Amino acid sequence: MSAEHESNNQTPSWKSALALVSLALSLLLWLNGLVTSLQRPSVGDDLSRRQLELTVLAQGNLSEPIRPLLSSGDPLQALQESLTTAISSSEEDGRTPAPELLLEQALLLERTGQAEEATAVLQDLSVGTGSPSAIAAALLTPEASNRSEREALLAQLKGSTLLRQWSCEALLGDGACNGEAVARRASAQLLSVTLLPGVGLIAGIALLLRELWRRWRGKAQAAAPWQGPNLSGLDTILLVAGGFVVVGELLTPLLVAPLLTRLLQDLPIDAVLKQGISVVALYGALMAGPLVILRLLLKPLGPGPQGGWLQFRWSPPQLCFGQALKGFLMVLPLVSLVGWLQGQLFEDPGGSNPLLELVLNGHNVPALACFGVTAIVMAPVFEETIFRGVLLPVAARYWGSSWGIVASAAVFAVAHSSLGEFPPLMVLGLGLGWLRWRSGRLGSCVLMHALWNSLTFFNLVVLGW
Repeated sequence: MSAEHESNNQTPSWKSALALVSLALSLLLWLNGLVTSLQRPSVGDDLSRRQLELTVLAQGNLSEPIRPLLSSGDPLQALQESLTTAISSSEEDGRTPAPELLLEQALLLERTGQAEEATAVLQDLSVGTGSPSAIAAALLTPEASNRSEREALLAQLKGSTLLRQWSCEALLGDGACNGEAVARRASAQLLSVTLLPGVGLIAGIALLLRELWRRWRGKAQAAAPWQGPNLSGLDTILLVAGGFVVVGELLTPLLVAPLLTRLLQDLPIDAVLKQGISVVALYGALMAGPLVILRLLLKPLGPGPQGGWLQFRWSPPQLCFGQALKGFLMVLPLVSLVGWLQGQLFEDPGGSNPLLELVLNGHNVPALACFGVTAIVMAPVFEETIFRGVLLPVAARYWGSSWGIVASAAVFAVAHSSLGEFPPLMVLGLGLGWLRWRSGRLGSCVLMHALWNSLTFFNLVVLGW
């Protein structure tokens, strides 16, 4: 790609000043986001606990050859340790533990023969308000409620499948709670979130080894011709720092969020669905500003080369999808390895994207559809357009392809404002950048990003439902 740099006398002083201010604000916002992410709860612990809960429910329904593959040791003991850690962590942070966690802990203590400890937890919980507290009171004084009242309490209870099942069995008895069907469903959920990613890991390792072998033999596939918009570094700073960060992440929420709140507050719909609509609308508004800026920057450049300046190149779709699937499978073991190493080195790597928690705890299908559209469609298209469509080729023009890939991956990871997620996102960004360079297609990167987010979304829904 040819480099056309703007000389100082061609660049208006206001443009340079705007770029400098935007860059400074972006660095401050990103630094603040990374630091405050350490105070956010991590969804990783919740995911591990949900998987343990499914393991406990499915124990009686798993055959002997499969059981060791899905669980090791005593799942009840592991779940008790997980609950104790979560409750202690809340208390250490000055937060009241979730009533659902306390109720689940009490039911687990009762099941493991620790009746006195279970009663103590139930007594503390029963003085509160809400469904878990009411169930705790009913368990302490069973003679004070009839069957229909207990069924009404169960209907109001929210939380994991295990919590609802154990509460049902404690209030109504084992025979009234359809335990076999619940165990079969838990087995299917556990298999889907364990074996399917496992198959993907094996396929990814095989593809990585094949790629390394081909490179060692000198038979690696040559990179496809690729190009990007002929923008200056200053224009790119204005797009990423000014458009993506200042306009998209700072000004848009300040202006749009209050309006959305007023529009949604009187609608007779579930609160979770309101959150879903708000997420879609806010992300759409966030996209609008940077994409308008990009359009204004590209307009003077003309129609561009064949395939356009951004090289989406969706056709043929089977080739585009095949490249995306291969890239997804190859990066899966690398991201998993980095995540595992991070877990070994740091006990608490920091908070996760708040959207992950909304998906995990959202049991409203229309709301989940809103979250899914945002994560699987809107985010991949928007982020790949900015990071692999513009930032990577412009950075590569100045610093070379390898450093361009690294730079775009680093900005991509930092932009998610999560210190705990930075290492895996950096590796994912490197994989997406490699695919952009190797395929010459931005469309393949969009699909690979969508596949990655789809896997995350699928696991969250299966574990949370």
